[in-house]
Amino acid sequence: MNNCKINTGTLISVLSKMLNTKITHADYQTKDLEGGTIGDVLLVTGVADTADGRKLPYNVVYKKTGKFERHNDPGSWRREYDLYTSDFSTVFTDSLRWPECYYAEINEKEHHLWMEYIDVADRLLDGELHSHAPWTTGLKMTPPMYVHAAEALGRFQGRLYAEQPSILQRLTNLSNTDYLKGFYMKYRLWPEVYDYIRNSDCQLPKELCKMLIEIDEHADDIFLRVEKLPIVLCHRDFWVTNIFCASDKVVLIDWDTTGWGYLGEDIASLIADDADIIHMVENFKNCIPAYYKGFSEYVDVSYITDNCIYEIILLMYGYRTVEGYRFAETSAEKDLCLKTLQKIYELKGV
Repeated sequence: MNNCKINTGTLISVLSKMLNTKITHADYQTKDLEGGTIGDVLLVTGVADTADGRKLPYNVVYKKTGKFERHNDPGSWRREYDLYTSDFSTVFTDSLRWPECYYAEINEKEHHLWMEYIDVADRLLDGELHSHAPWTTGLKMTPPMYVHAAEALGRFQGRLYAEQPSILQRLTNLSNTDYLKGFYMKYRLWPEVYDYIRNSDCQLPKELCKMLIEIDEHADDIFLRVEKLPIVLCHRDFWVTNIFCASDKVVLIDWDTTGWGYLGEDIASLIADDADIIHMVENFKNCIPAYYKGFSEYVDVSYITDNCIYEIILLMYGYRTVEGYRFAETSAEKDLCLKTLQKIYELKGV
């Protein structure tokens, strides 16, 4: 267990809202949850005493995020706070939503969120979930779950694109459409990866280096093609660790990179961002049409013949994976990066 000290007054306020009853006292224990690379993410558990004499067990997530500078996105550190304290929750449905937030506060250095805990199934057996918990996340997601998440996201983005709810115009702290290009250019201008794949002593297979060099040579044309796609509200961190699936429902966490981007950016993340390498080609084949199917429920996109998702995958994860390969601390990490690049190579022409 983590020994983080919790403000008990805040905890009681959080639990009173979460449990919908007056809480007079609560004990607690804390445990680190996965994630939290830019802050602390804790599971807080215990027993709460109610004003009418009941004792109620509880689980709640406490997230503390310190101020930091993300490349080309200065407002990122406080974005989740800004979204949770706005009317953004009104854009969600039961089929795709974020965790409920019970309390939020901010100062000049950090913000604090108290949120719903999404309990996850602990194992898969013969493709079936075996746990009291209905939710599945991370690499325990099966290919059908990838497809379901892709279609649900497409439906969500399509509805917002078609309906243009007024809350979207009132949100001022969102990442912009240049995010993809800025992310790619940051790596392209970094000699440690750009020069590395062009050096004779590079240990990567030549066909993988050629794949990345060709993307560089055609980058201007690729971005012109990408910029013809519809601009949608992107989660921008749509990878398996942030996705929770259960039956016909999806919950997404970590909204700090959310903003305006191009149709398909999030699906590129789902397919290639630390995802299921074994099923990457299968997910590529199945998730893209599922995503377009969901989006098409609200918007006619039959005119789009070039979805650019393969190119977006390379722009986002090509050099980043080269970085992981070159600076891996273990042979297993190095091998994983190599296999990822090899799978991305296999996507060409699928």
